[in-house]
Amino acid sequence: MSDIWRGEELIRLAAVHFGYDRSPVLAGVDLTVHERDLTGVVGPSGSGKTSLLRLLLGTVRPQRGTITRRPGVAVGYVPQLETVNWNFPITVAECVLMARKQRGVPWPSRAEQADVAAVLDRLGIGHLARRHIRELSGGQQQRMFIARALLRRPKLLLMDEPTSGVDVASRHDMLHLLADLNAEGMSILLTTHDLNGVASHLPNLVAVHGRIIATGTPHEVIRPSVLEATFGAPMQVLEHLGMPVVLDRYDDGDRVPVGTRSVM
Repeated sequence: MSDIWRGEELIRLAAVHFGYDRSPVLAGVDLTVHERDLTGVVGPSGSGKTSLLRLLLGTVRPQRGTITRRPGVAVGYVPQLETVNWNFPITVAECVLMARKQRGVPWPSRAEQADVAAVLDRLGIGHLARRHIRELSGGQQQRMFIARALLRRPKLLLMDEPTSGVDVASRHDMLHLLADLNAEGMSILLTTHDLNGVASHLPNLVAVHGRIIATGTPHEVIRPSVLEATFGAPMQVLEHLGMPVVLDRYDDGDRVPVGTRSVM
């Protein structure tokens, strides 16, 4: 990672191996999440990004290696929108309330209802509290799940492809929101395959493809050799306004800038 100031360790993965049945997914992973980290995990589909989040979240265990957590660290999770059943009969406020701590009690307390209203207002969707979740735009749906995660007051927020399926304006709003949460002291780790639109705007990156390929700043990770090892295809990288920009390469050697388009 970069030489910027890092806070205390929250979670450390050491020589972690993980897979499903006999199919290996991740091997020899060494990764530490610190206080105030804002990190993007990049890699193609099937590279182990979501499995890495699940290991950090604690919903799966490594087959080998160790995971050390600082006692009492609350972790929030925002899933991929594609995995959600949007026809489930639930409103925005009810979805957020699913994160309340006393879930054995059938009805939320006034304090819990006030907390939900406050977090929805903070994220700019308080007026949507009684809407059905399928009536929201992609950006609003993401904010709803962030609100649900924030209700638990996490120290670490894990997000799986938070900008997938949203328009450019919503993506920019999301990055600004995450930067604000990070500035307030929250550690954030998100997965993305959007190199130019998301990854290049984050202070720290981790490139994954079955293992950790590289870690560091965007300039240290968004490099042709790292990208080819990660995505399995040659890519050219230029610098524009002080930021790395990935270009596609045609078979005949011609190159075309992709601007803010995702690189798969």
